[in-house]
Amino acid sequence: MEIRAAGPGDVAGAVAFHDELVPYLVVTRGLLSRRLAAPVTPGRSEFAALDDGNVVGWATSNLIAGSEPLDGEVRVLVRPEYRSRGIGTRLLTATHDELRAAGAASARVFSEPGAVDWAARFGYRQTRQVHYAGIDPGKVQAAPETPSKVRLVPLTDVEPHQLYAADQVAQRTKPGDARITSRPYEEWLAAVWRSPDTVLDLSVAAVYDEQVIAFTLGLGDHTVIWSKMTSTMPEYRGRGLAKLVKATALRQAASAGVRGMYTANYDGNTPMLAVNDWLGYQRIATHAVLVCPLS
Repeated sequence: MEIRAAGPGDVAGAVAFHDELVPYLVVTRGLLSRRLAAPVTPGRSEFAALDDGNVVGWATSNLIAGSEPLDGEVRVLVRPEYRSRGIGTRLLTATHDELRAAGAASARVFSEPGAVDWAARFGYRQTRQVHYAGIDPGKVQAAPETPSKVRLVPLTDVEPHQLYAADQVAQRTKPGDARITSRPYEEWLAAVWRSPDTVLDLSVAAVYDEQVIAFTLGLGDHTVIWSKMTSTMPEYRGRGLAKLVKATALRQAASAGVRGMYTANYDGNTPMLAVNDWLGYQRIATHAVLVCPLS
């Protein structure tokens, strides 16, 4: 058994590993290849557990951008038949070390229900649940009527500073355990707008009076897409705009040949869960949200 930092040569095995165990997490070849080839940054890591060259475990860590105090997130996956051998412990320890070195005060993980007791041994405590869901975009409901003077446009037709302003509000007001404050524009521009993982052409904004009042943002490879964020500005909520932008994005994705779209929502986010139910998303899995202090 070998546990080490992952490299470009692990991409094919890692994608197959994720597709088999957790396809709804949307780990694509392009996304993972770019991540493993990118310059090392504090708190970000990928670790592989290999048995005779085959991927049997994988772990990642990231800092949560804009969080204050600085929070991290991790994910640890081990093939069921390889569990109870200490692999998960070694992977989790490696990610914790990375986050501590980067100054993170806590770590968050989304855990299968069966791993909650195991994670508790490392100091994790459950705060809520998160629900994963997916849909064939070709089966989406027809989009609601667009309100007068509201334009629905792909994000490629939006100025980046307009989306940045809306995303900053969305990050501060979204449900979750991390306390998001603000993210510098240039950092956001590189990580979101210019990222090759962001599918701007298949993401949609509702624009009114030259402001983005609602948007949905996806990540992926034009075959499968992860719905990273959908938000309506607080003063425009309750008018069906989230339903409108998501339905429009799904229909555009279907026309582009996208096979599947996936998303996740906290159990307390009742409005967005209702939107996804209306659109036709099917529940795939429910994970526990666990948080652990690192100091």
